Order: sequence, then structure tokens, then C-alpha cells
Amino acid sequence: MLKFLIIFLSGAGLLACSSVTTLSVESAPIVVTANYEKGNSVDSLVAPYKSALEAEMNEVIASAPNDFTRGRPNGSLNNWSADVVLDAVRDSLDQEKPVMSLLNFGGLRNSLNQGEIALKDIFQLMPFDNEIVIVEMPVETIEEVEIYLKRSGGEPIGGAKIVKGKLIFDDKASNQTSFFIVTSDYLLNGGDKMYFFQKNLNVVHTGILIRDAMIAAAKEQGELRWNEDERIGF
Repeated sequence: MLKFLIIFLSGAGLLACSSVTTLSVESAPIVVTANYEKGNSVDSLVAPYKSALEAEMNEVIASAPNDFTRGRPNGSLNNWSADVVLDAVRDSLDQEKPVMSLLNFGGLRNSLNQGEIALKDIFQLMPFDNEIVIVEMPVETIEEVEIYLKRSGGEPIGGAKIVKGKLIFDDKASNQTSFFIVTSDYLLNGGDKMYFFQKNLNVVHTGILIRDAMIAAAKEQGELRWNEDERIGF
């Protein structure tokens, strides 16, 4: 009996010494008014600039008589874009040498729909800050350009045509030792695998963004010049 009592008391003691944790959850309100008011103050500061930007982007700068769409090998948007780039620097070119403009199909990101053309439409068409460059190329690279255009299925060009796979300049015969390509700095640096630009003789950086040239041309033309000539034929 005594032995049993000792075991019982020992067990009771162990139970009494065991750790029992009671969890309690307390909640307290978190004041967010100050931060909320701070956020509202930031929004109120930004709002006028946002409204001004939206108004600027929605400004109508021209109109389109038809839908200007890109295509391969040809497209009305291809022609308009290539012509704009060439016209932007035409006065800076050596008038004795053949010249063409060359852009990339993938660089034209959106169509221009018939009707009013807003500033935002040009930004959607050309969202990149690509600069117009004038590249002097040796005449021997003409064949490389022809091969590239055939393999790619066609790119936007101006000032020249591909007739039965051969590059024909609009104004000058290619009997010079060099010719000019007006293009973007992206393509000059090998974009879209236009590696033939690595053989250039000289490069002039105009400081003119393609997008800015498009905006200026749209404003000057009023109604965008429609041209759906088939400039590339294989």
C-alpha cells in the first residue's frame, strides 16, 4: 500500500511539473488613416499629369484614307513607314549615289486604321526609341541585301524595288562604288540578323527617332499618303 501511494504521488508530481501552454489571441486595431491619406495625396499630385498625358496622347494629328496594314512581302504600312524614314533625311544624302530605306517587318507593332489618327496610334505603331541612321554600303553588298529580303519574305523598303529578286533603285543606277541605306540603329547593330551592315563604309547618326519622324510626317501630311505599290517581287 505504501509503495502504491509513493508511485501515485510521484506521478502526480510529474503531472504537476509538466508544461502546459495556454495560447491567447489578442487583436488590436491598426490605424491606416494616415497612410491612406498619404496615398490619396500622391494620387492627387499625379492626377493632373496623367490627365495631361492622356489628353496629349489622344490628340488627333492626321487621318487615314484607308487601313494601313503591314504585310509580307508588301503592305501599305510598310510603304508609308519606309517612305517617312527616307524623306526625313533625304536632304542630308549624297544626291549622286543610290539610296534606299530599309526597316524590319517586326518593328511595326500596330496598324493604322482608317479615320482619325491620334498621337497614341503612332506610339503603338513604333513604341521603340530607335534612331534613324544613314549607312554607306559597298556596292558588293547589294546581293546580300537581295538574298536577305528573299529569305525573310520581305521587309519595308523605300527608294528601291525588288524586281525578280534584283534590287533596282528608283533614282540612280547602281553603277557607283557604294550606296546608302537609311535604316534604324537597331538593324545597323545586327538586329533581325541583318549582318550585312557589318560591312558598312560609314555611318551617320541623325539623332532623329523613327517615331518622331512618323509623328512629324503625319502632322505635315494631314491625310496619310496612301501607297500600296508592290515593291518586292521575287
